[in-house]
Amino acid sequence: QVQLVESGGGLVQAGGSLRLSCAASGTTSSLNDMGWYRQAPGKQRELVATIRSGGITTYADSVKGRFTISRDNAKNSVYLQMNSLKPEDTAVYYCNYYIKILGPGSGYWGQGTQVTVSS
Repeated sequence: QVQLVESGGGLVQAGGSLRLSCAASGTTSSLNDMGWYRQAPGKQRELVATIRSGGITTYADSVKGRFTISRDNAKNSVYLQMNSLKPEDTAVYYCNYYIKILGPGSGYWGQGTQVTVSS
């Protein structure tokens, strides 16, 4: 079992920045891949970014150039630096510790952290 705890959400004005953190505990491994998803009211949960155990990253087109995902294996943590935030980035952000062969969206989820961007 893996437990994930997100933090760092909040209210920010458009153009501002936030840094989300996700700490994993339990039966974790630095060999697992991790990602961030978000879900806005009335919308489906969408993949924002992923980072593989070797450090390769992927991003949704909507956040490329503005968001950066990183990880610290020694701390069993993954981060999401969000810059140039827009009102459309408003959502609950979830950390995902996923199973390699099943891909993003599998595995374990955190409880989510709210990000609200005001115009």
